[in-house]
Amino acid sequence: MKTFTTSVPGVSLTDAALDWLQMLTGASLILFMWCHMLLVSSVVISPGVMNAIAGFFEATYMAQVGGPLIFLTFLVHFALAARKIPFRAEGQGTIWAHAKMMKHRDTWLWVVQAATAMIILILGAIHMWVVLNDLPITAAKSAARMQHFWWFLFYMILLPSVELHVSVGFYRIAVKWGFVKSEQRKGFKRFETTLFSIFMVIGVITLIRFITLS
Repeated sequence: MKTFTTSVPGVSLTDAALDWLQMLTGASLILFMWCHMLLVSSVVISPGVMNAIAGFFEATYMAQVGGPLIFLTFLVHFALAARKIPFRAEGQGTIWAHAKMMKHRDTWLWVVQAATAMIILILGAIHMWVVLNDLPITAAKSAARMQHFWWFLFYMILLPSVELHVSVGFYRIAVKWGFVKSEQRKGFKRFETTLFSIFMVIGVITLIRFITLS
């Protein structure tokens, strides 16, 4: 009597390592974006405060070294995440159809994250390139850009895209890597929605402050 065995391929160590690196780069960028938002929003207190903070980063070379490192981390994270994003129309149609069929919130969150990633890849790269090629950072330079209509429109698209991507990314990292259990998801979603709303309000207030800065 013959016996049949089914071999199930094991998890690739390379894929596991790349997933781990994707999580680490994503978590690093989330932390950076939170800090970046808080530091830039210091202009609401006073342009002098923002200039002092920017001057500190300039004097310690954190801007000159840290900026390119963040840009590199940004590119590496996108390259790692792109492994799971369908770029062909056929694949995108399948994902869209499955999301509508399943009606599962976490599936839609992945769609939102993938869509905002495309926006951030283009607009985020432009923003970092412009800023890093116009050091030092000052409130006056930021205000000058913001008071130009097209730059204002640029940041009004970039701001919600970044905050949505960060919010969804934070949630998915916590769930995927077991920091949040199934029974904790509902409460964590409320927490993340609150966090997203807070940073959006801070971002909008900051943009308004730049627009009104003389």
